[in-house]
Amino acid sequence: MKKWRDNFKKWFVNHSDMPADVVMDLPRITMIGQLHIYIENHKGVLSFSNEELRLSMKQGQLQIIGKDFVLKAILPEEILLEGFIQKVQFLED
Repeated sequence: MKKWRDNFKKWFVNHSDMPADVVMDLPRITMIGQLHIYIENHKGVLSFSNEELRLSMKQGQLQIIGKDFVLKAILPEEILLEGFIQKVQFLED
């Protein structure tokens, strides 16, 4: 049933004007240079330090590596991180 639902969501995105992140529950990541990153649709903060932010996602984790990190805003499903961003990667469970 889950595979059918995922296939339907992909079909719906391809045949409608709805954005994929809304329909498929995907994260939306917006970066401004290497200084700011805004992440929507995360499932929670797993760890945070001056050099790493790790977020839980529907499918795995998002890891952001850099230095001088400051959380400028944190909401239930949105986060704004400021600092020098060196690496952004998805990690599978």
